[in-house]
Amino acid sequence: MTRPTWMRVNPAALLHNLRRVNASAPQSRVLAMVKANAYGCGIENVVPVLEGQVDGFGVAALDEACAIRALGARTPCVLMGGVFDAEEWRSVNRLDCISMVHSHEQLALMLQTPLTTPPASVWVKVNTGMQRLGFLPEDVPGVLAALNASSWIAKNPCVITHFARADEPDHGANRQQLATFATLNAHAGMVSIANSAAILSGLGTTADWVRPGIMLYGVSPFSGTTAKDVGLRPVVSLMSAITAIHDIAAGQPVGYGHAWVASRPSRIGIIPIGYGDGYPRHVGKDASVAVNGQEVPVVGRVSMDMLTVDLTDSVDVCTGDAVELWGEHMPIERIAHSAGTIGYELLCQLTDRVRHSRHTG
Repeated sequence: MTRPTWMRVNPAALLHNLRRVNASAPQSRVLAMVKANAYGCGIENVVPVLEGQVDGFGVAALDEACAIRALGARTPCVLMGGVFDAEEWRSVNRLDCISMVHSHEQLALMLQTPLTTPPASVWVKVNTGMQRLGFLPEDVPGVLAALNASSWIAKNPCVITHFARADEPDHGANRQQLATFATLNAHAGMVSIANSAAILSGLGTTADWVRPGIMLYGVSPFSGTTAKDVGLRPVVSLMSAITAIHDIAAGQPVGYGHAWVASRPSRIGIIPIGYGDGYPRHVGKDASVAVNGQEVPVVGRVSMDMLTVDLTDSVDVCTGDAVELWGEHMPIERIAHSAGTIGYELLCQLTDRVRHSRHTG
């Protein structure tokens, strides 16, 4: 029997969330971010659904672009971190992908490495306040001039930047970044600034491109909110099952370190999922799972391969009943808050032990 722990991916929810993007930025092209194995959802589950529905795919590394091409997808791919050596630069061009350029070292590499099948498209990253990657705004006109002078690089590249505090829509830093970026519009062919939080807040949604990531997968980018609060549907349901149930007396401890002690005669359920699968070990006392439409609390420490729940107040729960760790009935944002992290991390840290299945309903 296969271990009953799996991740269900819902294509209909993915397309619903894409429509939410389109409604928020109706005149913008969409670069769907599928880096980190489509935020842990599986490139093979996401790219075929979005192929033909979006204008580009955003990836972090060349191997992710190769995986997309291996699926037969021909939609343009943008390497958000750019290339790291001349061979990668040539490979990106052979794959008909687009490379970011964010530093003078990368710029020199591209200008000094001729391509046999030009022109290669590039995007230019600008640092308007994130202090991570990108050219200084005052350097951008010179960078664009150098790229436009190359015989193997396509003219008028897209210029992009990234918000540092888009999940705080009213923060002054967003206005500052928008104002700085606006000074570059006259030099750029196309521009892009909006990530998921910005799209949902209306920041930078009139630009040529928007770059939705976490919102596509049905997770809210805003603290204290869930997908439902911002008109999204969860794409991933992390599922398992009750594999054992036993009764314990009041005063009996449960799990490693005896971290939880029954205050009354209790019915304990065992679920075969743990931090070895990517479920967070450090969830708080407010963490729950959904069983038969009922919320039941997680008790004791999460182990590598299993966790325990208190079924004492639950009616008619039996061995074999399905459990939703997060998804449509148990918001991932609640589990992330309980664990002191964010939904992005929970999706991305799911391990290969978690089987994938496509929702067909």
